[in-house]
Amino acid sequence: MDGTLVQNEVILGVDTHLDAHVGVVINDQGKVIGILTSIPTNRAGYLKLLTWARTLGNVRRAGVEGTGTYGAGLARLLREQGIEVWEVNRPDRAKRRLQGKSDSTDAESAARTVLSGNATATPKSQSGVAEALRMLSVVRRSAVKARTQTINQLRSLLISAPDDLRERLWKTKPEECVAGCARLRKAKANVLHKTLAATLRLLAKRWLMLSAELKEIDVTLDRLTSQSAKRLLNQFGVGPQTAATLIAVAGDNPERLRNEAALAALCGVSPLQASSGKTIRHRLNRGGNRSANNALWTIAMVRMRSEPRTQSYVARRAAQGMSDKEIQRCLKRYIVRELYPLILADLSDAAAIT
Repeated sequence: MDGTLVQNEVILGVDTHLDAHVGVVINDQGKVIGILTSIPTNRAGYLKLLTWARTLGNVRRAGVEGTGTYGAGLARLLREQGIEVWEVNRPDRAKRRLQGKSDSTDAESAARTVLSGNATATPKSQSGVAEALRMLSVVRRSAVKARTQTINQLRSLLISAPDDLRERLWKTKPEECVAGCARLRKAKANVLHKTLAATLRLLAKRWLMLSAELKEIDVTLDRLTSQSAKRLLNQFGVGPQTAATLIAVAGDNPERLRNEAALAALCGVSPLQASSGKTIRHRLNRGGNRSANNALWTIAMVRMRSEPRTQSYVARRAAQGMSDKEIQRCLKRYIVRELYPLILADLSDAAAIT
């Protein structure tokens, strides 16, 4: 029976989009045996795709593009049905130049990547506290960016404003500057002055609204991280925002991270060889999750300023001739080594609670 199942195994590959997915099924020899186009992106469409694939053979593995975005719903359903789902990156440009580009060829490429064993990334389950922290972090970043844009726009208007208005409202601290603009009364002068006053009031109100939104987000972040990242928060230099970023990057199914090296690669802090001739060195990794990389950089900077152990390490490495960037790269890698078991333990506790 097992031999029959292996013999009849087929692999599903899916190219995902916002409104429709395309599925391709190949057999264990790599031959395309079915193509299904334009599957609606809802549960009924996903079930239709899986039912169709099962009519062609025993589906045990599937390669899906974008399991964290357009393919998230499909990946969840496939896992519920006992299908082993692999995250597949889009085909490289060299291959596309040779084979051309279409949805069906992308889906076929996803299936072949699984068949060849080159698909090694397990999708995040997106079902627990890590996903909740990720969403909060996304909203917080956009709010911070919007607030910064708002104060920059307000100050740029004040620079060219009439002298009396600029001298009265220009303050070094954003809070004081915004407070003065929010209290502006309607001007009785010409159209330009009326419009300027109204615009400054609007920008000030927007800044205050975004600040209130950030306070609410930070309260929620503090509460969730204190419940689900206790071990991380106890480490020097780790705050609610950096803890939330690292937990979110690890995901609700941290078993996908086989070891600390996998987390380092995911965060873009794994050392890459840059040796040539008699020079033996490593370079910075420009890949990985940049938010996680920035969180590790923040922790490293705090420790370099305030932690004696880190300050001693920096002085020793500098004496050996390492540059600041190389020292920071090493520090971030060591921080991953230190935090990796703590992240796993915190996520395990959070899973037990939920």
